[in-house]
Amino acid sequence: MKKRILLSSVLLFTILTILGTRAFDALAGADGKEDSAYDNLAILTRALQFIRQDYVDEKKIGYRDLTYAAMRGMLQSLDPHSQFMEPKDFKGMQEETDSHFGGLGVVVSMRDGHITIISPMEDTPGFKAGLLPGDQIVKVNGASTEKMQLSDVIDKLRGQPGEKVALTILRPSTKEIKDFTIERADIKVDSVKDAKILPEDASGGFKVGYVRITQFNKPTAEDLAKKLNELEAQGMQALVLDLRYNPGGLLESAVKVCGEFLPPNEMVVYTEGRVPSAKKIYRTPENSRRRPRYPVAILVNGSSASASEIVAGALKDLNRAILVGETTFGKGSVQSVIQMGDGSALRLTTAKYYTPGRQVIHEKGVSPNILVSIAPDQEKLLLLKRRADLLSDSEKKELANFHDPQLDRAVDALTGAMIYTEKNTPATGEKKRSEKDATAVQ
Repeated sequence: MKKRILLSSVLLFTILTILGTRAFDALAGADGKEDSAYDNLAILTRALQFIRQDYVDEKKIGYRDLTYAAMRGMLQSLDPHSQFMEPKDFKGMQEETDSHFGGLGVVVSMRDGHITIISPMEDTPGFKAGLLPGDQIVKVNGASTEKMQLSDVIDKLRGQPGEKVALTILRPSTKEIKDFTIERADIKVDSVKDAKILPEDASGGFKVGYVRITQFNKPTAEDLAKKLNELEAQGMQALVLDLRYNPGGLLESAVKVCGEFLPPNEMVVYTEGRVPSAKKIYRTPENSRRRPRYPVAILVNGSSASASEIVAGALKDLNRAILVGETTFGKGSVQSVIQMGDGSALRLTTAKYYTPGRQVIHEKGVSPNILVSIAPDQEKLLLLKRRADLLSDSEKKELANFHDPQLDRAVDALTGAMIYTEKNTPATGEKKRSEKDATAVQ
């Protein structure tokens, strides 16, 4: 009797599905069975029927469990950034968007089939513990990540502040396998750091400013504007903007940051997808402050992703900055979040970002004007430098003679540009004399 009821319910579901998809096929213009919603949904329903009827473990065949599993598989097969979020995952994503969540402070992604740390956020437990970009998470709390989805790993990394998480890391650069036990914390990140005028002995006597953006959140553009005001008040003649290890953040913030360097209403980035509604153009705010047009160099590397790539790509294409370093990560797609009726949601890739010069960012990244690679041992020291207050005596010794090759090359490029400009600009007195002579001739 139970089996008859089950088969009847599946049959009813199949009939309703078939009736609903006939119209969908007509709208989609499907004229072959391979792309027919009618035929393929019938296959899906048939598989669901057999699983519910014959699978050995009755605890695993609930309709919700099977539907969620199918949704996860569908979204995962599209690209690494599309995913199905169960209600608890969707709630966690909303908490992250508010820039306030419990975790280790690491940005992770799927790279070449491995759960990989893109960037540890500064001043967070993961950063302080010594996790590095490129580290592959092999185990979480003793469980192998080999068959885990990205969302499963993220769920295990997050949790109540004060709780500890055990990680086993494979570091490809050295082939080391390392174990970490890290305590979760309430993650709040200051995004604008280290604003200063660099020592003039390294910049030919020019005043070169330096500022670093660790990620793009709501107050980033406002904080950057304050730092730029301070540096300009100190006589800054050129700027190095460091976006290395910046995993991205809010698109709106990235556009506003571009507004600090570009004219009002300038196109920064646009999106295109399959449907016309996916095309959007993002421009600098109309009330953007007009700053002096001093030379700007932007530092980027393989851990510069998403919003940081938008800033770098826009300022490069619009000839407002030169890029120094390595090609960026290549995360340039738009994910639309579609909430379902039960509290779950789809994060679906619906468009790609393009720079003003129509360069696609996704899976290609933004290439630098000046390529400067950094060796693994130099990268380690660079990240150690950012943990200055946590260093041991031996680490401080290592850093004593460290020079950042990418920063040095950016300063050289800016210095060269300023010397060239200086040589090709008439002296003030000569300019005034020329203007006087011209007036006399008139």
